[in-house]
Amino acid sequence: MTNTVTIPTPKTGPAPFPIPTDLWIGGKWVESATKKRVDVFDPSTGKKITDVADCDASDALAAVDAADAAAAAWAATTPRQRAEILRKCYEQIVANIEWLAYLISLENGKALPDARAEVLYSAEFYRWYAEECCHVLGELAMAPASGARIMVQYQPIGIALLITPWNYPAAMATRKIAPALAAGCTVVLKPATETPLTALAVAQIMHDCGVPAGVVNVVTTSKASPLSKAVLHDPRVRKISFTGSTPVGRALLHEAADQVISCAMELGGNAPFIVCKDANLNDALDGAMLAKMRNSGEACTAANRFYVHKDIYKPFTDGMVARMSAIKLGEATDPESTLGPMVNEKAVAKIAELVDDAVAKGAKLLLGGQRLNRPGYYYPPTVLADVPDNADMMKEEIFGPVVSLQSFDDEEEAIRKANDTEYGLAAYVYTQDLKRGLKICEKLEAGMLGLNRGLMSDPAAPFGGVKQSGLGREGSHHGLIEFCEIKYIATNW
Repeated sequence: MTNTVTIPTPKTGPAPFPIPTDLWIGGKWVESATKKRVDVFDPSTGKKITDVADCDASDALAAVDAADAAAAAWAATTPRQRAEILRKCYEQIVANIEWLAYLISLENGKALPDARAEVLYSAEFYRWYAEECCHVLGELAMAPASGARIMVQYQPIGIALLITPWNYPAAMATRKIAPALAAGCTVVLKPATETPLTALAVAQIMHDCGVPAGVVNVVTTSKASPLSKAVLHDPRVRKISFTGSTPVGRALLHEAADQVISCAMELGGNAPFIVCKDANLNDALDGAMLAKMRNSGEACTAANRFYVHKDIYKPFTDGMVARMSAIKLGEATDPESTLGPMVNEKAVAKIAELVDDAVAKGAKLLLGGQRLNRPGYYYPPTVLADVPDNADMMKEEIFGPVVSLQSFDDEEEAIRKANDTEYGLAAYVYTQDLKRGLKICEKLEAGMLGLNRGLMSDPAAPFGGVKQSGLGREGSHHGLIEFCEIKYIATNW
């Protein structure tokens, strides 16, 4: 009998279906071989929600078997067949937006407005790739020297291992599943154990929308390393797509090397936010709040270091304090909350450690900075001014609701500081001079730039970084090509 949990919402009433909490393998919900379970907690209260299957390597390899059994038939489907299924997935996720948003808030801790935005964002990947998979065309050319015909085909790369983080439990799954299925690949998804329920709900929705058995498989585990090692040493697995920390990404790259597996890595960030002398102050503040506080600051693209020209440093700092003070902190599922808890105790402890370090080294604490004495995993909106270069938060991701500010006089110095990091995922620039803004963007070492925009993520755009922020791209047509092999045929006629 399948283990399930029912998550009704106060607003919409009964849940559309009970969420199975076992493993999704070969079109069936099955218990793990170990019979063990791993607990899932509500970050708002610290209380247990339910538990899910805790699988081992044998379960993961059973999922690979199922993906392998389904691979040939799925690859043989026409792009239009795959597109119709993906379109249905889009429609069903949008139809269940309130329930899915509540589920995300419950297990992740993000406030409902952020959760709703994530549901729509996650659904959009299905709609985008429903359209994009019909546009993967081949190439035909004549070799200039030999006169031979050059034929190029794009074929599915094969079974893909998808590993997703807890901060976007719906969007990080759909951003990988949708292009993989559009390309004709089958997948094994391993979601984070902090937030598995959303992934399991999405798996059920995809099954209900007609995704064939074995095309999508979902395994949950508290021991990710042995699982990924076993899967990445199976020669049938040809792709890994991972979103998470840079240290874990490095370890997975080592494992993937043994079988020369194609890797897409979306890793850590340390995004600078540069506000030039001529920036529109209100626009820059609006963008700063989006770039910093979207998803409670728990995003790899979150603005981490604010470099503000000295002439507008004081009004910008005052504006950030005012806006951060207006945030309503509360339980994630409370409709009045605009900021919920962090995901777990470890996350809160890390934020507190970074803030305490900065203050000890001379930063001025203007707002917040003290842990809250209440159940759950909360950290208040915090603003720090004059943060010194040697503060740990200038080198490490804060991953929380903390603004760290520095002033600058010379733009070249701001660019140098912005680039002084091993990361290169995102960066933000505010100026009313387009020429100046584009020049700064070209000098910044980042895969994605927000020029007078605090939000850059879009399913139609290539998402990814440079340096130790990752390899490859997700979203846009680039995200689909990540799951393709390029085959070249030489011939004459």
